[in-house]
Amino acid sequence: MWFWFAIIAFVCWSGSDIFSKIGCADSRDKYSHYKMVTAVGVIMGLHAAYEIFIAGVEINAKVILTYLPVSALYILSMAIGYIGLRYIELSISSPICNTSGAIVAVLCIITGSTLEIPQYIAVALVCIGVILLGFVEAREDETLRARRQEKGNYKYAKSALALILPLVYCLLDALGTFADSLVLYDEEEPAATTFRLLFWHGDKLGEDSANVAYELTFLLCGIAAFIYVKLIKKQKFLPKMEAPKYTGAVFETIGQFFYISALADSKHVAMAAPIISSYCLLSALWGRIFLKEKLSWKHYASIAIAFVGIVILGIYDP
Repeated sequence: MWFWFAIIAFVCWSGSDIFSKIGCADSRDKYSHYKMVTAVGVIMGLHAAYEIFIAGVEINAKVILTYLPVSALYILSMAIGYIGLRYIELSISSPICNTSGAIVAVLCIITGSTLEIPQYIAVALVCIGVILLGFVEAREDETLRARRQEKGNYKYAKSALALILPLVYCLLDALGTFADSLVLYDEEEPAATTFRLLFWHGDKLGEDSANVAYELTFLLCGIAAFIYVKLIKKQKFLPKMEAPKYTGAVFETIGQFFYISALADSKHVAMAAPIISSYCLLSALWGRIFLKEKLSWKHYASIAIAFVGIVILGIYDP
């Protein structure tokens, strides 16, 4: 099931990308990333309440604290990503951010994960497709970029900050994903592996408890962001402007649920991480359709390369 969990997360997080971009696109609103954190916190808090009171997931302070280092990596990376959306196009930001999947795959392979030869090839194709998409965007002719931005009614400054923010997101997200593979309990692999002995000595968590711990932590961050923006900075929350943020938050929450279920299968982390991270491929297409961010044949070639890798991973699922 890991493959289908990864595909669902792949689709949902591309939806989160496009709506988060719409919600944070106004560079005049310097608090948009805080508002996005609030939106995600609210939706994740509602889902956590469902999991606790209806689904019966057990949660306590020890579980929340055990998962806190992983939660912190993810939440910080997402907040930085939301800031970056004000300064850079989605079709550039998303591929750079999601090279984290390639980093995770390399970390897993270095620390003991073994794959079949076709699976190594597939992981490489997914990573190459994502990285190529980022290079194609970054090296685009400035005249063509200006025309595309004019059609999309957005203008972005190609600056060091615009590229640094997605890179920081990439590193933090990769570390969070790798940490997840250490913390989550896998019923099919209860024994400690070499890299777990090296990197993690704490309690192991089931994916349901870990996900609820993450959602409750995000809820607290969302409340803190709301207090800062609304009560301290006296900013307004306009329903028309906040609607895309909450739509993105719904997709983010659904994607997170299936993402953590995919990573709970520790034997397939090296394959699941690149698939999920390649949601930027769909994000680029959504950017083309909804934000008028025009794509060239090079963009589509990059997407096709990664898509072939995803198909191979599905076919060769042991």
